[in-house]
Amino acid sequence: MSLKENINMVKEELNSEEKFFEKAVMTEKFVKKYKNVMIASVVAVVLVVGANFAYNMNEEGKVLAANEALSKLYSNPSDSAALSELKRLSPDLHDVWLYSQAIANNDTAALNSLKNSNAMIVSDLAKYELAGDPAALEEYASKQNAIYRDLALVKSAVMLLNENKVDKAKAVLSKVSAESSLNELVSVLKHYGVN
Repeated sequence: MSLKENINMVKEELNSEEKFFEKAVMTEKFVKKYKNVMIASVVAVVLVVGANFAYNMNEEGKVLAANEALSKLYSNPSDSAALSELKRLSPDLHDVWLYSQAIANNDTAALNSLKNSNAMIVSDLAKYELAGDPAALEEYASKQNAIYRDLALVKSAVMLLNENKVDKAKAVLSKVSAESSLNELVSVLKHYGVN
């Protein structure tokens, strides 16, 4: 190797080291400038993850305690302490329990109190159970999100048939949706009961 080549090689090494140090200085300036922002971001991420973990653990504890209270109620339905604990931990599950007990005991007063439940399904089912005449069943079926819409219409039509109101029963049966699983029953009722 010649002296000229050695000098060029040393220059290249110095240039690369100079670039390396230049990048290191720029990085150091960036870190100094945004150090607080980076630390705050890391702390915020740690706090969010920690809060999420604590929230999930709390919710899991609530679910386990609500299940325990429900288990106590299954073994002793008159346990008022377990009932109040269930209401505190899970108001929707509390309403489901009350609904199941109202149905089991044929308690219309309890069903009336559940008509305005925050648990939408419980509220809807209570309204269906309380509809005892054709007009009430049709009113229930006219609600947009009625769970037992088609069943209420068929039940109303059967009641109307029992009252010999064949034309009105036929009109009610025509409201049952075409996709309903009750269509076979509707066909039978139309054929045998509504001629």
